[in-house]
Amino acid sequence: MRSPLMRRLGLTAVLAFVLAVFGFAPGASAADPAPTAPTAPAALTFATDSATTTPGGTVKLSMTITNNKTYDIWFVYQTIDPTWLTTQRPDLKFSFTGCSLATAAGAAPCSGIGPSNLGGNYGATIPPGQSRTVTLTLQIAADSGCNGNIGFYSYYYAEFSDSTNTSGGPVYTPETRVLCA
Repeated sequence: MRSPLMRRLGLTAVLAFVLAVFGFAPGASAADPAPTAPTAPAALTFATDSATTTPGGTVKLSMTITNNKTYDIWFVYQTIDPTWLTTQRPDLKFSFTGCSLATAAGAAPCSGIGPSNLGGNYGATIPPGQSRTVTLTLQIAADSGCNGNIGFYSYYYAEFSDSTNTSGGPVYTPETRVLCA
């Protein structure tokens, strides 16, 4: 026969198990640091100078690739394509009409406006911890439809001086809303 103490310990153990299974157990204290995600060897980000435009207008789309590794980036290959929702609006007419690379001496023209081979625009070699920004000019046609969003996605591939490589994507651009005037 069990003693009253053994029954209480058994009941306590069962209750603790049930609480743990259903997520009611005490969590980690606020002093415990949260785990951090590993940093990608290279990161691609996008920004636009405007969230809206009108038919006939332009928007500057900036692409920045950052070298998070301890070796130089020697080569970058990148594509840029319209999102599926953008392709579903055939009345939206647009094209990339310009490209410039931000340098210490100011903006320099670049090539490979799209939709592929954009990587050469970054002016690799990119040293460790540094980034390069390329700005594409998105021209909205004067006869474009309006009240729709234009957005793009990109994949990239980078090679480093230690003979390793990385790839990433899709990375999405902010959407630009084409408004009626």
